[in-house]
Amino acid sequence: MVPPAIESFTIERTAVAGAARDLRWSWHEHRHGTPTDPVAKVWLAAALDVAPGELNLGREPRGRPRLGPPQAGFDCSWSHSGDGLLIALGQGVELGVDCERVRPRPRALDVACRYFTGAEHDWLAAHATGDTRDRAFLRLWCAKEAVLKAHGHGLSFGLEKLRFVEEGAALVLAECDPGLGAARDWSLHEFEPASGYVAALAWR
Repeated sequence: MVPPAIESFTIERTAVAGAARDLRWSWHEHRHGTPTDPVAKVWLAAALDVAPGELNLGREPRGRPRLGPPQAGFDCSWSHSGDGLLIALGQGVELGVDCERVRPRPRALDVACRYFTGAEHDWLAAHATGDTRDRAFLRLWCAKEAVLKAHGHGLSFGLEKLRFVEEGAALVLAECDPGLGAARDWSLHEFEPASGYVAALAWR
C-alpha cells in the first residue's frame, strides 16, 4: 500500500504545450530500492479516475507495462533513478519515458563509443568535459531509452539502432531500425522533472 504522504510530493505537468494528445507526467520522491509498481498504479488510477482495483494494468512478456480494457485507449510508462520516480500517461499513443539523475559520468565517451552511433559519439565528444558533457550524454541516453521502452523491447533492442541529432536545442530522431517504424513517426519531449534530473518522453 502506498503511503498517503506520497501524494504531497507529486508534481504534474502537461508534457507538451498545445499537444493534440493527452500527455501527462508525474514526479514522485521515491526511495531507491523500493517497489515502483504500487506507486505507479495508484497515480495512474487517480489520473484515469478509477479505483486502483479497477485499473487493468499488466505486463508484456518483455516487461513493458500495458493497460487493458477498459483503459486500453491509454498507454503508460515509468522510470526510476536516484530517489525519484517519473510516471507518464498518454491517450491514443504508444509512449515511453526515462529519467536519469545527473552525476559525473567519467566513462561517457567510452560508453558512447560502444553503444551509440559514430555520429552521436562525435557529437558528444564535441562537448566540453564535465557537467556539459555529462548532461549531453544523459540526454541521449534518455531519448534512446524512452523510444525503446515505448517500442516494448527496451535496451535489448540495441541503443545503436536509432540515431538522434540536435536541432536547435532539441534532440530529434533522425533514423532508426525498420523494427522501430519510421523515424518521422516518433516525437520527443525533453525536460527536467526535478532539480538534478533529466528526462525524455517519447511517443508515436
